[in-house]
Amino acid sequence: MPAELNGVVVVDKPEGLSSAQVVARVKALCGARKAVHTGTLDPFATGILVCCINRATRLSRFFLKGDKTYEAILRLGTQTDTQDATGAVTDSQPIEGVTDEMVVRVASRFTGAISQVPPVYSALKHEGTPLYKLARRGQAVEKPARSVRIDRLEILDMHLPDVRFSVSCSAGTYIRTLCADMGVALGCGGHLKTLRRTASCGFGLEDAWSLDRLQERKEKGSLETAVVGMRDALHFIPEVVAEKELARSIRNGMKLAVDDFPIRPMASSAGLSKVVDSSGRLIAVLEAPPGTDSYIYCCVFPE
Repeated sequence: MPAELNGVVVVDKPEGLSSAQVVARVKALCGARKAVHTGTLDPFATGILVCCINRATRLSRFFLKGDKTYEAILRLGTQTDTQDATGAVTDSQPIEGVTDEMVVRVASRFTGAISQVPPVYSALKHEGTPLYKLARRGQAVEKPARSVRIDRLEILDMHLPDVRFSVSCSAGTYIRTLCADMGVALGCGGHLKTLRRTASCGFGLEDAWSLDRLQERKEKGSLETAVVGMRDALHFIPEVVAEKELARSIRNGMKLAVDDFPIRPMASSAGLSKVVDSSGRLIAVLEAPPGTDSYIYCCVFPE
């Protein structure tokens, strides 16, 4: 019986499949008991979908808030009810008078901390029901505006009415809402025409596998080469090594104080540290609350 695969599979999601369908394919290919993704991509979108399998599903929370990078095309002059190309057209306006210079100037206003109203066609929930299901029933619910962060917005080329751009942003940013808001700011409306996620949680397209390549790996008996181990997957969390006795205490969930570590673990901006044993296997992820001299277990992995 083959060894259980535990880790992260970075998939280059094809157009036309939902994120849930991709996860189901990955789960079947890997023979996994459990599998989850760490950030939805709409069916029409392509690009990086980070999937956690088996024991690594417990790590998904650490990827959900990771920054993302996308390449997108904004189509000016047409608004849709979904803010993207899959929706019904709700308004069309001429783009005469809109210049390349105007687009660049408006785009510069959408960097830093900005406010977004989540689209009514989204996976956010209202009283337990996804907004898109309510919208399809004619019961559209608008959520309050929330703050997101745009670190970089670069115009790559323009052939109006289409504007191709790259954007790096915080988790929770809706690129279709960004397109719709830019269209409103230009006075002609707009929607998201195409979307490709090019980076997520430190993984790039060079790390991603198509479903066909994963199938090939499986047929060759080398699927494990496509799985990023749990320790390496958390590359953005500082690491500390625990020797034998300390590793045993951690695996047993014993209370930990600062003095238990020969070297105080570094912490990420979120106050997290990962602990590995002398063999490099992930034992636990710890959180150090500010002003305390002890650690909280975020997750622990017994042998």
